[in-house]
Amino acid sequence: MRITAAVTAELVAHAREEAPNECCGLLLERAGEIVAGVRARNAHASPSRYLVHPEDHFGAIRRARREGLTLAGAYHSHPRSPAQPSATDVAEAHDPELLYVIVALNDGSGWRVPDLRAWRLAKGSARAVLLSITP
Repeated sequence: MRITAAVTAELVAHAREEAPNECCGLLLERAGEIVAGVRARNAHASPSRYLVHPEDHFGAIRRARREGLTLAGAYHSHPRSPAQPSATDVAEAHDPELLYVIVALNDGSGWRVPDLRAWRLAKGSARAVLLSITP
């Protein structure tokens, strides 16, 4: 899957703004490239869980329809852990067709360079998906 550099920068900015809580949002794509990250409120407002607020979810779907885009998936941050799905992330993933992007800000060992990773989550397992950043 491809993702624009502008979208990756937006996801990292959102994660930093919401820290220490997890941020979340939805990803919109056109022709296999993620072209928009739509911010959403985290209904859990938690440093270790997220839930895309339903109003924001429907707003992103309306935007996708209006702009001729497709809902590709969701993103959220891990403020203090690696960009790997937690057991909760895997358990609460409901659509194996969606892409789940995790933005890590700090893996707990002092590492502070943002890391973005994409995953397909289904049936209790996680499969990494290569993200190619485009200009």
